[in-house]
Amino acid sequence: MDKELDPLSGDYTGDTIDNLKNAVYIRLQTPLGSWWADPAIGSLLHTLQREKDLAHVAQLAQQYAEEALQPIIDDGRAEQISVRAVQPANGRLYLLIRVDTAKGGFDYRHKVPVI
Repeated sequence: MDKELDPLSGDYTGDTIDNLKNAVYIRLQTPLGSWWADPAIGSLLHTLQREKDLAHVAQLAQQYAEEALQPIIDDGRAEQISVRAVQPANGRLYLLIRVDTAKGGFDYRHKVPVI
């Protein structure tokens, strides 16, 4: 059991979890190559923060998230992870992520800031 990380604040919530939400959060939020323990952990999502709110940015965000989360599947911790980008405009881009494990699954929503 791990302490849960709040995706909005990056701080602990005080609750304990027994799923992969923290692993998903860390892999998406950490810039690729900057994690002290393993430079392979992280994503390129931080490179999109200054991108305009265009359709190809959603495709890039989805691709970057899939690449960042693939090691969770490769390690055998998850059976399947699906990522879908939703872009309602006005500088908002959300990644809707579904993680399926042997214990069950959960949905995760990650905001990607764009301008």
